[in-house]
Amino acid sequence: MGKYIVKRLLYMLVTMLILSLVIYLVYNLIPVDKAADMALQEIAANKNLNYAERYLYWQRRYGLDGNIFVRYLRWLGLAPFYDGAFKGLLQGNFGTSLTYGKPVWEVVKEPLLNTLFLNLFATTAALGITLPLGIFCAEKRGSKRDAAVQVGTIVGYSLPTFIVAILFIWLFAIRLNIFPVSGMSSVGKDYTGIRAFLDRLYHFALPLIVMTFCSLGGMTRYVRAAMTEALSLDCIRTAKAKGLPKRLVVRSHAWRNALIPIISLVIGWLLGVFSGSIMIENVFGINGLGKVYFDALTTNDNEVALAMQMFYILLALVGNLLVDIAYGLVDPRIRLGGKV
Repeated sequence: MGKYIVKRLLYMLVTMLILSLVIYLVYNLIPVDKAADMALQEIAANKNLNYAERYLYWQRRYGLDGNIFVRYLRWLGLAPFYDGAFKGLLQGNFGTSLTYGKPVWEVVKEPLLNTLFLNLFATTAALGITLPLGIFCAEKRGSKRDAAVQVGTIVGYSLPTFIVAILFIWLFAIRLNIFPVSGMSSVGKDYTGIRAFLDRLYHFALPLIVMTFCSLGGMTRYVRAAMTEALSLDCIRTAKAKGLPKRLVVRSHAWRNALIPIISLVIGWLLGVFSGSIMIENVFGINGLGKVYFDALTTNDNEVALAMQMFYILLALVGNLLVDIAYGLVDPRIRLGGKV
C-alpha cells in the first residue's frame, strides 16, 4: 500500500505539472494585459509619466517580462522575478485579482467557506436519505413502494437544477413566504454573533433544500443498483439458504459488497462540493466558489480563474487516490500496487 501511494503521488505531481502548463498556455491566449491596464491608469492620473517605462515596471512587477515559458515558471514559483524573489504558487502566492485588486486568496477565502458549508451540509443530508432509501428499494425490488420511489427519482433526476430552484422559490418564497428569495443576509440588518449566524442559516435554508432534492434522484438510483447487484451474488444466496437472519445478510454481507461502487459515489459527491453548486449560487445570489469562478471567467480575471482551476485539478487527483485507497480498505481482495 505504501509503495502504491508513493507511486500515485509521483504520478499526481507529473500530471499537475502537465495540466498546469496546458491551462496556463490556454489562459494566456486570452488578450488580457494587466501590466498595460495599470500603466494606462497611471498615465490617465498623471500625463507626465512615460507609458513605456510604466509598462515595463508593471511587467516586471507582475512577472510578465520574458517569454511565456519563463512566465510560466515564475507563476509556479520555480523562476525568480526581476528583483530575484520567488513569488509563485509554491511560495503560496496565487497572484492578484485584476477585478478586485486584492490577493487571490483574500478573494476566495470567504466564498470557499460558504461553498464548503452549503455543499457539505447538502451532501450529508442527501446521503442520510438516499442510503437507507436505496437499500429499502433494493430489498423491496418490484414492489409498489419501489416503483413509486423509482418514478419519483426519475422525475427528480430529469429536472434541471435551475428549474427546481425556480419552482422552489415560487412555492416557498413567493407563495408560502417561508424563506427569502435570495441573498445571504437580511437587508438593513447589522446582526453580529449567533444572531448573524442564524440569519445566514435562514438564507441558506432554501438553497440547501434545492441542492438536497436535486441530489436525491441520482444518488438513490445508484445505491439501489449497487445493493440490487450485491443481493444477487451467489454468496448472498448461500447466506440466505443457511438460514441467516435477513437483517444480517443485508446489513452486513450485501452492504459490504455494495460499498465499492458506493464509495465512488460518496467521495465523488464530497469532492464535487467546490464545483457542483455554480448554478445554485448564481440563482440564489450566494457568494461561493462557483459564483467567483463564473465571474472570473466572464471578466477575464485570469489569476483567480487559474488558481481555482489548479485547485479543481488537485481535488480530482486526490479524489481518485482516495477512492483507490478506500477500495483496498473495504475489500481485502483488492491489493493496490500488487497482485490479488
